Amino acid sequence: MNFSAPAQTRPRILIVAGVSGSGKTTIGAMLAGRLNVPFADADSFQPAANIEKMRAGIPLTDEDRWPWLERIGDWMDDHIGNGRSAVITCSALKRSYRDMLLNGRPEAWLVFLSVDRDELARRLAIRHGHFFPAQLLDSQLSALEPPQPDEQAIAIPETGTPAETVETIVSWVNEAEAGPARHL
Repeated sequence: MNFSAPAQTRPRILIVAGVSGSGKTTIGAMLAGRLNVPFADADSFQPAANIEKMRAGIPLTDEDRWPWLERIGDWMDDHIGNGRSAVITCSALKRSYRDMLLNGRPEAWLVFLSVDRDELARRLAIRHGHFFPAQLLDSQLSALEPPQPDEQAIAIPETGTPAETVETIVSWVNEAEAGPARHL
């Protein structure tokens, strides 16, 4: 099934999630291109104060994240309300964050990119020009509550190339569209 085909009965919002360095932006942009739908990077929804806090090496608190998550939810609601499918990124580290983004939105599905700590650290060490410093990785891993089987989510171990990861996600979406959602 073509994700953006007019025959689709309702829009789908795919949230590509994971800790910093997991490949959310790369995979999300490729996935949106593959599905021919709009893409948004959740970093663009961050308030300036949050960006400055992270740039200074200070981890965000739940209170810092709620307005950001609400902006993402508003963006999703706009797309759903207008019948448009899309892909967006979001760390979605905690169950409460995912619940806020997924509950009441059956059109939203979360794809969690699972990458081991050493690979995350390697990626962050070579990433330049991003406001998230590598020293905050452990704070994200400490806050991480991996998705559980009862969530509207799939965990994808990112072991292949970005293109292979995207094809795994597309296969899952097509299978889920054809029947009940499943978990890997």
